[in-house]
Amino acid sequence: MTVSREMMLRWLQGIFGEGREDLSLGEYLERIPRLESLSDVPSGTPVLIRGDTDCKPGASVGDGDVRLRSMRATLEFGRGRGWKQIIFGHVGRDPAQSLDKVARRLGEILNLEVPLLTDWFDSGSASISTSVAGRISDSPAGSVFLLENTRAYDMERVLWKAKLDDLPKSADFLAKVAGEFAAKLAGVYVHEAFSAGSLDTSSVVVPAAMSRVALGAYEREQLEGPMQQCLRAELVIFSGLKADKLDDMEAIIRRGHVRMLFCAGSLAMAVKKADAQLAGTDFHLGVSEDAGHADKPYYVPPKRIEQAKRMLQEGRKAGIEFVLPVDFVLEDGTASDQIGPGRQQFDIGPKSTRHFAEKIDEFLKRSGGARVVAFHNGVFGMFEDPRFESGTREFTRQLKKMKDAGVEVFVGGGEGGAALERYGQPDWVTHCFTAGGTVLNALGADPIPYLVALRQAVK
Repeated sequence: MTVSREMMLRWLQGIFGEGREDLSLGEYLERIPRLESLSDVPSGTPVLIRGDTDCKPGASVGDGDVRLRSMRATLEFGRGRGWKQIIFGHVGRDPAQSLDKVARRLGEILNLEVPLLTDWFDSGSASISTSVAGRISDSPAGSVFLLENTRAYDMERVLWKAKLDDLPKSADFLAKVAGEFAAKLAGVYVHEAFSAGSLDTSSVVVPAAMSRVALGAYEREQLEGPMQQCLRAELVIFSGLKADKLDDMEAIIRRGHVRMLFCAGSLAMAVKKADAQLAGTDFHLGVSEDAGHADKPYYVPPKRIEQAKRMLQEGRKAGIEFVLPVDFVLEDGTASDQIGPGRQQFDIGPKSTRHFAEKIDEFLKRSGGARVVAFHNGVFGMFEDPRFESGTREFTRQLKKMKDAGVEVFVGGGEGGAALERYGQPDWVTHCFTAGGTVLNALGADPIPYLVALRQAVK
């Protein structure tokens, strides 16, 4: 399908919320076709699969590849119908990273060769390689290919920091990119990347040029099943390295339902300082508030402190209790109630661990055996270093305590899932998602971007 500049501009404005339908998650799912709707696509047809390739496969199948295995049902559906499936996605945020290990692991999972196609896009001309397109065209029915890391190309990251006013500048380029995908690769598109909640071109732009789209089998199962339960979360444990996750927290507060909200990690720094200032005092965040560290992900700019103040005031007015750390493990491994200039926190301290456990007990007592839901996202510090793992390790046991008390406990993927695997057992929780960010999107006020794109493609 040819995409004009005007069409692309309207499309992008919809992605960014202008004129967008006000739909619930359930309504999006009702309006987006199922994978089975593509059963009539003939054998030999090329089909784009936006895949969940952001993982680090270990030594054998089942090790570090849960996201790849989550795509299996969709990929086998396509193989059974003889589609030529072209998987594309990213790994990490470093453009230099390769999907070579992912291609090999996909081959092991599917029991066939999955070639990795490199140098498939030319940024200068915004065009897809004719040789790559030719190789796919000449391949037999049932073939599966993987395109190299989409984030190796600037086109994938155009919308990451864009605002509504920036969209006219990108419309021509992105219209060309979408058209190239349709003309040289495929006109049928399946989104099977549950974790891909960012404004990646592969997720939110390419569908504009597709003649048919569908939601993958695993994604739909997650969004229709455990996600619907998670939306009822009354207890949220929120952590993270970057202050911009405050946007997710604010959306969750405004959405309602939450009665108790735990904050940890670097994310808690903004809330800790805001809480002190609202009480007429202050709390020094160390290097996290040092402008000399403004280029670091843990830096908390003043505007985030103001945002946190607003959140605390609005949340408390709505009856939400905020649970904050009371001490910290600093860079030298010592615990302290303060951080101070030049210092940095890497974990919650032992007092905070006890404080968090007591608050969990309070929550369970207040619930009185009623059926409630808890959502735990992220980890409390640099848990991969033994000096800074205690907070995360000890809190993982609280998940089991809640589950044993009848609470439905949901855990976000990524580091939260890794911590559960390291310190607990799968049955300690009700469900562990493969991506925490996507759950935060769903819990917040704004819809998941790829659902908006698929809905627009259907319209």
